[in-house]
Formats: sequence, structure tokens, C-alpha cells
Amino acid sequence: MKLPIPNLLLLTAVIAVSLVAAGALDVQVRWSGGDAHAIDLFGKSDTPAESGDEPSSNGSGLWQNGSGNPPIVPIGVPASFADLAEKVSPGVVNISVEKIQSGPSPQDFFFFGGRSPHGNQDRTVPSLGSGFVISPDGYIVTNNHVIEDVEEITVQFNDGSKLPAKVIGRDPKTDVALIKVDAEKQLFAIPLGESAGVRPGEWVVAIGNPFGLEHTVTAGIVSAKHRVIGQGNYDDFIQTDAAINPGNSGGPLINLAGEVIGINTAINPRANTIGFAVPIDMAKTILPQLRMSGHVTRGWLGVMIQEISPELAENLGIEELKGAVVTKVLEGGPADLAGLESADVIVEFDGQPIDELSELPRIVAATPVDKSVEVVVLRDGKRKTLKTVVGTLEELQETELASATKDEGPAAYGLRVQDLTPELAQRLGVDEEHGAVVTAIEPGSAADEAGLRSRDIILEVDRNEVKGVSELRDQLEQSDDGALLLIRRGDATIFVPIKREAS
Repeated sequence: MKLPIPNLLLLTAVIAVSLVAAGALDVQVRWSGGDAHAIDLFGKSDTPAESGDEPSSNGSGLWQNGSGNPPIVPIGVPASFADLAEKVSPGVVNISVEKIQSGPSPQDFFFFGGRSPHGNQDRTVPSLGSGFVISPDGYIVTNNHVIEDVEEITVQFNDGSKLPAKVIGRDPKTDVALIKVDAEKQLFAIPLGESAGVRPGEWVVAIGNPFGLEHTVTAGIVSAKHRVIGQGNYDDFIQTDAAINPGNSGGPLINLAGEVIGINTAINPRANTIGFAVPIDMAKTILPQLRMSGHVTRGWLGVMIQEISPELAENLGIEELKGAVVTKVLEGGPADLAGLESADVIVEFDGQPIDELSELPRIVAATPVDKSVEVVVLRDGKRKTLKTVVGTLEELQETELASATKDEGPAAYGLRVQDLTPELAQRLGVDEEHGAVVTAIEPGSAADEAGLRSRDIILEVDRNEVKGVSELRDQLEQSDDGALLLIRRGDATIFVPIKREAS
């Protein structure tokens, strides 16, 4: 059983005055696994890397695939990592941004464990991260949390030169982002390897910008694969003991062939040398979409699932603790149209076995929309094959309601909300037609203290119906000290009193 690891630390470094400090934030890392090679959506690059190698014919023309090509340095037991670091360093970049930050200062959390003495005002703070070049014409991969909500992005190369960058696309679910610089010369691009075949115990090297210390090289091994760290439906991290720290975010985890096999993303701050990297195979499945549309479209099956316990397996008449138990089939969704039922155990999807619960969301999300697939289930202990057409996952978008000059409505309570639509109601498994869906709660806010949760549906304020965000905002603005909310949470409808934060 894979247990979530709490209190992870994003690796972006935040700078305050002349001090470099680490930001202890809850990691919001997400996303999708899939094939080792992405579809060629862009055609081959006509600009070879500085090393003189032509882009590989395998995979996408956006990057050069390293697997199958001669290694950058000879592979063997390393007497030194110096040659490897020297070869790939031109493709590793430092990223500095001006980031808009709300709420308590990350420095206060990391060093003191308390709330900021400066309050919850929005402020612009400098922040540092890392990245790596994947194409000679200037495309660079980094973490989403490095470049999210930023005013400016500056990329610094190994030779000290700096260029402004723009965001091409980002995916909060996997914490992967694609940015681009316009350079006057060809850039050295690091080839992308394959993470599927990586084994625990293999040597790896991390290069990045920890605490602003430019192009720091550290080495270690792959400690484990397929780590689920409790950050979302798409967790599938590589664990490494190569030293990574705040500021390493977005930097490459490199094998001895000089290929990127992971994107350094998070650490466990309570332990030494426990770091996590997004597998490069996962990134390969989404980078073409980020390049083309700026966001990721994921597949959707339309079921709610849970893990199989020994007691549940006995009750369902199955012998192995493998698969995902369907607890609810969303009406009108792909699973419903295919004939899936509650208590079915999904053991295979599109030819891929489902051994653990966490595998199904990743596999479904990585499946192309409108693809016809077979779903194998155990029903009453017997295998049954059903056919379905994969739908489109409609992401729950956050709507920020904070005023530029004054916190009003939901923002005054630390709430982010959006209108309840028929599609969202179907996804959430409720029959409500109106309301406001909670999409985020600010830690330590009035909403947090009241016990509100993401995915709660606000139906009433002080016994007045809430049809959507507009009504919620108006009614909360009229409440002086607080309000009585009626919310829908799963199958229950409950009252929640909430107090306005003192200004």
C-alpha cells in the first residue's frame, strides 16, 4: 500500500531582502503518466543542438530523444561526474521571477512555523528556480510552481548571459511548465531519456540553483519509483537521494548517459536526501499539448473509485487485492454509457492492468479523448469486458474573487469558488442545480477555521438561496460579522457558521 508523505516542500527558493530563504508550502504537484515517446505534433527541429547532433527521429520534434543515441559521456562506474556535468551544464538554466504572493510569508512558515506578521496582503517577491533547455530554438522545461503567478521571468545560462522568457503552457496537475526564450544563437538542448526503464540503485546527477547557488551539481542514486506522495490523482514520482533543495525546482535529474530522466520538484523537509522528481516519460506526454494549446486535455471515465481492502474483496467475492472498486457511476458519463456498475472492480483499462487504485486516474487521463477502449471489470467475481469512448475531463477552475483594493465577498473569508454547472454537478456526483463550488481554501483563514473544504457546494447564506458566485458574493458582502452557510458535502447537507476575518 502506498502511503502519502505529508509536509512536502516545493523546491523554489524565495528571496527576502539580502537573505535566501526556503518556502515551506504544501506541494500542489499533480499529473498524468503515459508512453515514453510523445506524438510528433510539431515536426522535426531544423536547428541541431550545439553539440552537432541531429534531433532524433524518435518521439516529438520538440525535443531530442536521447535513448538509443550514443551517450554524451561513456557509461560505466563513474570515477568522476565532472565530464557529465561539463557536457550538460550549458543546457541547465537558472530561473528568476517576480512572483505575486498572497497570505503568510513562506519564510515565516519555514523558519518559525507560524503566520506572517505582515498579514495576508498581496506582495511581489523575487523567487528562484531551475530549468533545462529541450530544443535549440529556446524551449525550456521547468516546474509550474516556479512560474505560476509571476510578473517577469528571467533565464540565466551557464555562461552568465540572461534572456527574458515567456510562458508557453503550464499544467498544475503535474507541476510541469514550458517556457521559451528568443536567443540569437542555437542553444544546447539536453536530450530526454526514458524513465520507464530506470531502476532503483542507478546513478543520477541533479544540477540546479539551490538557494541561489548557481549550477550546483549533486549526485546520488534513484531510491525508488512510483512514489505516491499525497499531492493528487497523478502522483507517480521518482525518489532520489541526490541532494536537492529549494531553488532546484524544475531542474533536471540526469542519468549517466547525459539524458534527463526526471524533473526535480519536491522534498520531504523533515528528512535528509529524500527528493522527488516528475518522471520524464510523464512530461513527454503533456509537453506537446503545452506547446500547442498552453494547457492539457485529459481523458475522463466518469466513475468514483476506492481501494480494495481485504474485507471488501471478501464481500465482492474476489481473491486478489488488485484493481479499483467503482463506488459511483456518474450519470451520462462514458462509464455509464458503457454499462459499468457500482461495485465493479476495474482490473484493466485499454490493455493496461490496474493493480493499484492510483494507476487508474493516471492511465485514463493520459488516454486520448474520443478513443474507443476496452475496460475489464470483475463483476460478481467474473471477468467482463466492456467498451467505452473516453470523454474529456472538465477541470475544476479556481475563480479568485479578491478585489485589488479590498477583500470582499468570499475573498474576505479565504474562499475561492466557482459556479456549479451541470457538468460539475455530474463530476461531483450531486443532483443540485444551483450553488457555488468551493475550489480552494486559504490556510488559516475564516473558511479554514470553519471547517470548509474544497468541493463543498454552498447552497444558502443566512437562509437565502445561492444560485452562483454572484449571489454568494452579494450575500457575504452584506453580512457584518459572519454568516450561516448551508452546504452540500458528498451525500450530506449541513450548516456551517463562518465568521468574517477582522480587518
